Amino acid sequence: MASKSQMTGMLGVYLAAAELTRRGFIVSPTSRSAAGADLLLTDSDCQKAFSIQVKSDQTKSNFFLLGSRSRTAVSRSHVYIFVKVKRTKALGDSVSFYIVPSRKVAELAWHDGKFPNIRIDAISKYENRWSIFGAPDPVDG
Repeated sequence: MASKSQMTGMLGVYLAAAELTRRGFIVSPTSRSAAGADLLLTDSDCQKAFSIQVKSDQTKSNFFLLGSRSRTAVSRSHVYIFVKVKRTKALGDSVSFYIVPSRKVAELAWHDGKFPNIRIDAISKYENRWSIFGAPDPVDG
């Protein structure tokens, strides 16, 4: 049986993939055991390609945990999507996406002695920064 953290990770990957698809990109999830990339993305003309690491959180924390490779997996074509899912009984779920280039993640990550992490306030300016992937097709509605 999958753990709660595994389920949160899968939720984030599929929410990010769905949003990218909605925006006109071709997206494919990688094997869940692949290191470094959860999604592979290209535009409809196959002119741009990206690897994407997705980090998800459903808690009330103000940070995302990072993997140990977050400071070394840096490339122009490697991007992180941080997915924050907020659950409320009255309003249901709300989802926030932070799209951050890997070089920025490497700069902004910090280590508190246990796990590398990145604070939401450090990446807040990257909320909904879908333009990092280039000019996607217009989103309906």
